[in-house]
Amino acid sequence: MGRAIVTLVAVDRTALESVDLLVCGCTELATPRGVDATGGTAPGELEVIECGAVAIRAGRIVAVGQEADLRSRFLADEDLDAGGGLVVPGFVDAHTHPVFAGTREEEFEMRTAGKSYVEIARAGGGIVSSVAGVRAASKETLLAGLLQRLDRFLTLGTTTVEAKTGYGLRLEDELKCLEVIAEANRTHPVRLVPTFLGAHDFPPEYRENRAAYVDLLVEEMLPTVAESGLAEYCDIFTETHVFDLADSRRILTRARELGFGLRLHVDQLTALGGAQLAAEVGARSADHLEFVDPRGIEAMAEAGVVPVLCPLVPLYLRVEQEAPARRMIDAGLAPALATDFNPGSCYCMSLPEVMTFAALRYRMSAAECLTAATLNAAVSVDRGRELGTLEVGKRADLVVLDHPNHLHLAYEFGRNPVRAVVIDGRIVHSV
Repeated sequence: MGRAIVTLVAVDRTALESVDLLVCGCTELATPRGVDATGGTAPGELEVIECGAVAIRAGRIVAVGQEADLRSRFLADEDLDAGGGLVVPGFVDAHTHPVFAGTREEEFEMRTAGKSYVEIARAGGGIVSSVAGVRAASKETLLAGLLQRLDRFLTLGTTTVEAKTGYGLRLEDELKCLEVIAEANRTHPVRLVPTFLGAHDFPPEYRENRAAYVDLLVEEMLPTVAESGLAEYCDIFTETHVFDLADSRRILTRARELGFGLRLHVDQLTALGGAQLAAEVGARSADHLEFVDPRGIEAMAEAGVVPVLCPLVPLYLRVEQEAPARRMIDAGLAPALATDFNPGSCYCMSLPEVMTFAALRYRMSAAECLTAATLNAAVSVDRGRELGTLEVGKRADLVVLDHPNHLHLAYEFGRNPVRAVVIDGRIVHSV
């Protein structure tokens, strides 16, 4: 299959409507439709156009259809030739932890030797081991690391990243991480959605007085972060060894009062009832959900919570329990997919790889996987009206892939299929 080719077009502009960019030359264009999360399997939910094209002006999509039709209507300043490949919306990664200093490959060795997530954490590893690195690192060091990771996300087709803090666990360091995210948002083409995760774990200095750290979060950290305007969401790790249901409810209630959107890590390692809590507090997303029970699924469906599933994490943690994705879809939920990229439990930035494992482990169809990594993920970060589909009026974020059709996207893994990436109508990556 050919490479994506960028060509300049010089023809008479008088007869046709002018656009900035025409994405053309694809074998297939595939996109979900709409602004609400969807399972991606109902008739018409995934639009597939053979020999499709996209016309873009001022960063927005102005037309989607057959290439022959669009060429008869528009004159582009620039063509992006897909080289016979596949064109899809830009991928949206709805759960990442990309601000850190130092990696944790030694924990991977411990895990392969049989140690569990909790055992590694109790031995001084896990989240707390990344806290020391972030606290010691300068803002410049953290920013340089984040920008390098965003470069990698971009080459893998991700155009929007939900970015959590959570490795500072001290007000000044959490603010430092949020400032790094804000600076990266100003300077890098990949779009970031900032999330405050001060309730990721208990910092070492509060191990013997956990209640005091909860008080600190509620009374000082959350109000200060809210006043800074640096975070759009508040997240929490609700689990038996970290924040229990009562503490989580208190923290999330205060966050909601301060105007944060809510996200939760829930039911990842035990069936604690976190999904019901997510529904109770009106969370936008509930993430992981390997141990969610039928009551949690029902509660999320009734409350409109988007389940964000991270299928590489159980593999990475050597946990056999899988999130019951099919039961969620059958109950009317519309899951998003995410990498959960972080230095400890999933060092992978590739949503195409995630889609392959979602297909294999969750029995999700190609349409469900593509929808979950685009529209549903966009909805989970309140960007469904702007992102996640190739439709007129939305931001022009798209990916050109070296695949013949959308069925091939989850089918093939082990290489990077991305040939070009467009964000806000600009070609920001091409090979």
